[in-house]
Amino acid sequence: MPKPFAESCEQNKAPILDVLRREFTDPGRVLEIGSGTGQHAVWFARHLPHLVWQTADLRDNHPGIHAWLVDGPDNVLPPVDLDACGGNWHGMEDFDAVFSANTIHIMDWPSVECLFAGIGQLLPVGGKFALYGPFNYDGRYTSESNRRFDEWLRERDPASGIRDAEAVDELANRAGLILRNDYEMPANNRTRVWRKSG
Repeated sequence: MPKPFAESCEQNKAPILDVLRREFTDPGRVLEIGSGTGQHAVWFARHLPHLVWQTADLRDNHPGIHAWLVDGPDNVLPPVDLDACGGNWHGMEDFDAVFSANTIHIMDWPSVECLFAGIGQLLPVGGKFALYGPFNYDGRYTSESNRRFDEWLRERDPASGIRDAEAVDELANRAGLILRNDYEMPANNRTRVWRKSG
């Protein structure tokens, strides 16, 4: 099949890579949750050769990811089936870090809760979770474009929407994850990085 393409991945891959180079410095295995088209996985694996990059998504997205992996580097792996509330977290192990981009605003809140709980089980002490996307702070939008994007999301699916950073941090804390850094990104997005506490 032809490679699926997301313009947003093309636009944000370099700024995200800058953050990952700073945060994911040690050799290890990274689980990417919501690999989508597979563009990010191939780009990051190629530029972070000290990492083994494991793609993961719902099964419907696997063919597109496989199409990108045909020309990918050896340190990016074929996708595993992962549904945040699907109960298959227990089969995941030996990951040192987790990455996800543009996922929690298209998920319903119970699935976001499952996501953080699963990552909390998965990561070892000291492991990091880096999450890219838009966030609200103190219940307020950070830009007019984010307000319009949130309206579009909720019209499409009332259970989705831009999440409040404070509510997300509470989920993270329950899972044993402590906020380490909050990076400002282009286009009114953030990359927030949590670390698994002891």
